[in-house]
Amino acid sequence: MALRVALIGYGTGGAVFHAPLIDSVPDLTLSAVVTGNPQRRQAVHDRHPDTRILDTTARLWDTAASYDLVVITAPNRRHVPLAREALHAGLPVVIDKPVAVTAAQAHDLAALADARGLAAIPFHNRRWDGDFRTLRRLVHDGDLGDVQRLESRFERWRPTIKPGWKESADPRDAGSILYDLGPHLIDQALVLFGRPDRVYAELDIRRPDAQTHDDAFVALEHAGGVRTHLWMSATAADLGPRFRALGSRASYVTYGLDGQEDALRAGRTPLDDGWGQAPPESYGRLGTPGDTRTVPTSPGAYQDFYLATARALRGEAPPPVDFMDAVHGIEIIEAALRSAEACSVVDL
Repeated sequence: MALRVALIGYGTGGAVFHAPLIDSVPDLTLSAVVTGNPQRRQAVHDRHPDTRILDTTARLWDTAASYDLVVITAPNRRHVPLAREALHAGLPVVIDKPVAVTAAQAHDLAALADARGLAAIPFHNRRWDGDFRTLRRLVHDGDLGDVQRLESRFERWRPTIKPGWKESADPRDAGSILYDLGPHLIDQALVLFGRPDRVYAELDIRRPDAQTHDDAFVALEHAGGVRTHLWMSATAADLGPRFRALGSRASYVTYGLDGQEDALRAGRTPLDDGWGQAPPESYGRLGTPGDTRTVPTSPGAYQDFYLATARALRGEAPPPVDFMDAVHGIEIIEAALRSAEACSVVDL
């Protein structure tokens, strides 16, 4: 029997990402969605007519034995309380990024999951971006030689502020772009090069009336001298390369964001033909000045996160993302905040 999933939250994260990805995995079934919003309840009914709709998490915990996994995609400040409730109810959890607002909260949550003998899995789906999968393969295969520096960008042009908790200055909301996009870029750097030794950051509020950071730069120095330079911005009037990796043998440069998010927003799913395929005009280039070649982009595969999660819950494989990777990511975010405040490099 397929594993029964309860999804907490049906905003963008739940409706656009988690629900269709869960639906695309044969070994998972979307059994319940928790939302008290009338419009979202109707949206669940329209797209997932066989899914139970609950108005509160209390009703979910009352019937915890009816589920095998809880997925949490609520505002950031609710991630830890809801994850703790799920673990105490005897249910493993997938937690949207960031898994916690502080590293101390994340360590406590890891300890609780370990004590309960349950999985707590961060939803770091950008590991399955097609361009990142391509870069990871090139690094692994030695096509770049020794990587010296990676430039990684997640930039947008959004000059108009959209009201909501992501624009909140309250630190309990973790509304900064550093908490929104930073977990993705930092996690990719950790996957490639491991935990850094030093962190430097510049954090700015650029848009009129903005209350929290909307433009950020983070520099990481890893063992062996590899440096990663990470940009995240809502105010970029010109978009730089998504990846620019410089090695002793060659570079790899690619532009544009992975297309899976746009496809999901358009109502497509991994069950559709051609899912995750990048158009040839978006392929990156590998080589040196005057001598480059096109490298086809590996298919994007967000659904593989949930395929691997199902295998982990059945004891067939480790979780697709180690919880401590997310803890280290939050430690880096906190170091970046200290660095920006002091205008100095912070040792980890």
